[in-house]
Amino acid sequence: MNLILISAIWGVVMMFSGLFISNKSMAKNIALLGAVVLLISNLLDLNGITILEGDFKGMLQYERFNLLFLTVAVLSLIFYFLLNGKDIESVGSHSYEYFALIFFVMCGVGLVALFNNLLILFIGIEIISIPLYILTGADKRNLKSNEAALKYFLMGSFSTGIFLLGIAFLYGASGSFQIENMNLPANDQLRVLLPIGIVFMLIALSFKVSAAPFHFWTPDVYDGAPTVFTSFMATIVKAAVFVGFFNLFLNGFGYNYDDWKLSAAIIIVLTLFIGNITAVFQQSVKRMLAYSSIAQAGFMMFSVFAVNDMAKQGLLLYAAAYCLATIGIFAVIVKMKDYTFDGFNGFAKKEPLLAFILTVCLLSLAGIPLTAGFFAKYFVLAAAVKTGTYLWLVIFAVLMAAISVYYYFRIIQAMYFKDGEGQEVETTPVYKVVLVTVAALIILLGVLPGSLLDWLLIF
Repeated sequence: MNLILISAIWGVVMMFSGLFISNKSMAKNIALLGAVVLLISNLLDLNGITILEGDFKGMLQYERFNLLFLTVAVLSLIFYFLLNGKDIESVGSHSYEYFALIFFVMCGVGLVALFNNLLILFIGIEIISIPLYILTGADKRNLKSNEAALKYFLMGSFSTGIFLLGIAFLYGASGSFQIENMNLPANDQLRVLLPIGIVFMLIALSFKVSAAPFHFWTPDVYDGAPTVFTSFMATIVKAAVFVGFFNLFLNGFGYNYDDWKLSAAIIIVLTLFIGNITAVFQQSVKRMLAYSSIAQAGFMMFSVFAVNDMAKQGLLLYAAAYCLATIGIFAVIVKMKDYTFDGFNGFAKKEPLLAFILTVCLLSLAGIPLTAGFFAKYFVLAAAVKTGTYLWLVIFAVLMAAISVYYYFRIIQAMYFKDGEGQEVETTPVYKVVLVTVAALIILLGVLPGSLLDWLLIF
């Protein structure tokens, strides 16, 4: 609750700051202060201390898992601001407004993570989506950015219509928007409405997390948007929608698990196959990471498929590992001029520290042991095994993970084993310290995943 209200208030503060402060470089500092306030407020929520109270008639739920995810999201936001604050300011002349939109997105993230009512979920997703349409087209001088924003807006509007249809069918089946009222068997007359509603929700949310076959907007939008905003969309936003996705199917449709598990399995297969196979043939690293993001969505979908306690642990760890690694990679890429694989040739000789950090992040995305990505994949796959069904799906996922190693290692190979002058990257000591911290956290979570997961057991 603290995070929802304070992020909305801080977004307004950022907007008015732009009117009274002419110095653009102050925008990053004010935004960073706001992110720290969000972190403190959410930690207070974790300990049962509410700054701003309100009676929401049970439409929000304050489970420890949800609040802990928000802590991970805000920590990722702090790293994002520290690494990319200057790059956000350089996108255009409206730096304060860009940061304000990001805080409004975080308000939506809070609603999606804490919802207990379908209307709150809908409002949260729309609060996330509308600022992202603007951020995608923020680089008005770039035709690709304008095209990406238009595509994102049109496809997002279409998926919103499907989402509302799903809500209508679910309301018809249960007579309520509350999630707990849907986790019951419908009577015979209304039995047909429930599975139709579930399918519509599955399609709409799969679009929002870029799961196949509803992924077609992702490569163009991620590639066309300013790189610094692609990093935000592909990490914190995607992880938040997955948490809402998981909570809806766990608390709302768990009783009717057999009605939708085959559909979820098909989406996982298509997402893993299309994401990984297509990424192999990309020549742009930024576009490869877009398809990689689709593939990573396939693994996070296992938590939705399993909907059990291990899936909850796996999704939390996956959100932390994926956000840290992807933010770290994009923080380096945004400062490079050549996004092709050849642009990384000889990079390790020019920037050995940055090359090492990129390697750690890439290994984590590939799921190599001693990185956070390994245990993240292990937990979500183990959750699927725990269901006792569709074991072939886990085997298929392992094969797809092996394929992903190829395109991640292409970058490592270019940095260390191919000749080239290497691109110059302008950095500061603070930037390097933050990147080293990100890499250290990835390794820490890979060696001691319980350092995060044990917080779920603290009451």
